[in-house]
Amino acid sequence: MVARPAPRLADGTRLAALGVLVNALLAVVKGIAGIVGNSYALVADAVESVADIGGSLVVWGSLRLSARSPDDDHPYGHGKAEPLAAAAVGMMLCGAALGIAVKAIDQIRSPHHAPKPYTLLVLVVVIVVKELLARRVFRVAAHGHSQAVHADAWHHRADAVTS
Repeated sequence: MVARPAPRLADGTRLAALGVLVNALLAVVKGIAGIVGNSYALVADAVESVADIGGSLVVWGSLRLSARSPDDDHPYGHGKAEPLAAAAVGMMLCGAALGIAVKAIDQIRSPHHAPKPYTLLVLVVVIVVKELLARRVFRVAAHGHSQAVHADAWHHRADAVTS
């Protein structure tokens, strides 16, 4: 039987679900703008947004799992799911950074057409959206003391910076 999540966990799970929705929307917008606008950076950022959905799902799942009551297999509860999720999101951030670096080096070496000017506006909107989301998630993480939610906030902030 799954216990009803505490308010701090409920806020975190709502924000993780919001993160999935925002990342899916941004992936579509960045993908279309990148392809139509000839911006390889936006296309790469769209792919990274798809990967971010996985990070938000990890956080969401860990919060739901940590809300479970103790059972025979876990007499002290399921609270370790959160720090494990935080570690997983951290590893995902490192992997994304490495992937972006490799792709950037490859793109620097190969000639290509300049992107359309409106792609810069798309990037500015993406940065604003991700920073606002990061700030909201940081507030909930500070209030609820959740390591997984805190890692998710840093993930959104890193996305804003890399965009």
